[in-house]
Amino acid sequence: MSNRADQWDRRKFLHGLTLAGTAGLVGLHPGPALAEPPPETTKIRLVRIPGICIAPQYVADDLLRSEGFTEVSYIGTPAGVEASRAAASGEADFTMAFAGPFIVSLDAGHPVVCSPGSTSGVSSSSRRSGCARSVI
Repeated sequence: MSNRADQWDRRKFLHGLTLAGTAGLVGLHPGPALAEPPPETTKIRLVRIPGICIAPQYVADDLLRSEGFTEVSYIGTPAGVEASRAAASGEADFTMAFAGPFIVSLDAGHPVVCSPGSTSGVSSSSRRSGCARSVI
């Protein structure tokens, strides 16, 4: 038994090729299909520490640019509590770290928002104005 319905014959192939060629001649060019509008802000600041444990944040640079962020910059800090303080003070917008430094920052009253994150024991942090203490 031949499963001819799933196969393309020359006629179907040429028909599709003709449609594609005609679309190109008429000036119809496919553009990017955006599921969401571009971000309201195009600048984002991330924390850079002297360690490899937040490597996903470095890889995200190209992904953030493809999502519409035109300026992705890094703020250098020591690892640990200083990285969470950079996010809490507004010096950086986001960071990743072990949960411990964020607990210390929250206990000190810094406005840190934590969300469970990228790998086991790592969470993301951002600053929210007017927020004294929040754990999501």
